[in-house]
Amino acid sequence: MKSVSQILEGKGYKTWSATPKMPLFDALKMMAEKNIGSLMVLEGDKLIGVLSERDYARKVILKGKSSKDTPVEEIMSTHVVCVGPEHSIEDCMALMTDKRVRHLPVLENDKLVGVISIGDVVKAIISEKDIMIEQLEHYIMGVP
Repeated sequence: MKSVSQILEGKGYKTWSATPKMPLFDALKMMAEKNIGSLMVLEGDKLIGVLSERDYARKVILKGKSSKDTPVEEIMSTHVVCVGPEHSIEDCMALMTDKRVRHLPVLENDKLVGVISIGDVVKAIISEKDIMIEQLEHYIMGVP
């Protein structure tokens, strides 16, 4: 069973973040440039929220706000669901499904060390299943 730390070792520990006072337009521009669906919102090195494309769609466009005049802190999600490096991929999938989130910040000693997405989790689960199928095929065929 793969862990969060194994996913981060494969994909890297790089995270992209915004500050609470950053104009939403700048944060959205960064998300587009980096081809990512969310930004971690940090105050110093403390995680205080997450800004997602969903936040933008539901809290700006539908409410008639302007992305140039709205700070990130006004629409970010402040109830952040996090995991640690030791969590299993299955735990992450269950958590993402239950809490309806697509990104999980990874905290170690209350410090942000990475982010995993639903895509990362699905990819890891598929990879594990492919390995299991290959092992079963070898077992059935008597291949060492």
